[in-house]
Amino acid sequence: MDPEHAGTVDGWDSSDSGAATPRLLQAVAVMNRLRSPGGCPWDAEQTHVSLLRYLVEECYELVDAVERGDRAAVREELGDVLLQVLFHARIAEEDPDDPFDINDVAGDLVGKLVRRHPHVFGVGDESAPADDAGSAQPVLSASDQQVRWDQLKAGERGRGRVLSGVALGQPAAALAGKLGARAAKFDVEVPLPEDPGVGGELFRIAYAAGARGEDPETALRAVARAHAAALQAADPAGHPGSDAAPEADAEATTG
Repeated sequence: MDPEHAGTVDGWDSSDSGAATPRLLQAVAVMNRLRSPGGCPWDAEQTHVSLLRYLVEECYELVDAVERGDRAAVREELGDVLLQVLFHARIAEEDPDDPFDINDVAGDLVGKLVRRHPHVFGVGDESAPADDAGSAQPVLSASDQQVRWDQLKAGERGRGRVLSGVALGQPAAALAGKLGARAAKFDVEVPLPEDPGVGGELFRIAYAAGARGEDPETALRAVARAHAAALQAADPAGHPGSDAAPEADAEATTG
């Protein structure tokens, strides 16, 4: 780790956490070279907005690799997602008014992880609920941790409201499910859309699933993938991957 960025993070001493891996530093250096004068013209022209389609595509390719259980593909797709993180951070570094770089991104992440895991890093947590003796209640299970996360996030700026942190750009089934989950969590009741069309019907199903604690996006994807496999098997002229969409622009992942 760069000595300039080592030290104490929200009360946790990170100086003994080990150095950043050389390959990760190489990835940052390669991205900087591609974006710098004399580097790749395509990379130099990109913006946060122009890269959005590639960020979404790479995330879906990672999801697909995980669902297929293809470890080699998971490794490759994780690298492509990492590239998008490095790319966006490098672009942000060039902003004339409010620049930040990959170290700032990593620093914010470390701070958030430490802050939200006081039971792991030994950071004082005055907001933790206390038992009858006045001692902070320990986190003993994943469900306990979820409760503490909700309590800690509620104390952060802009958190603690029904739509706080909800990405409205996520897939529709996932969004509907998230809205249902949040409405149930915050005990907010509003009439559901009465749209008689397929959109209204799908929304109500996904919303209700989210309110029950289920993930409609994952459930629907599993059913769709199974049906896709059945269609492939039933097609006498079909060959695996023969109708796959062409690869995204190579520049999105290789520069």
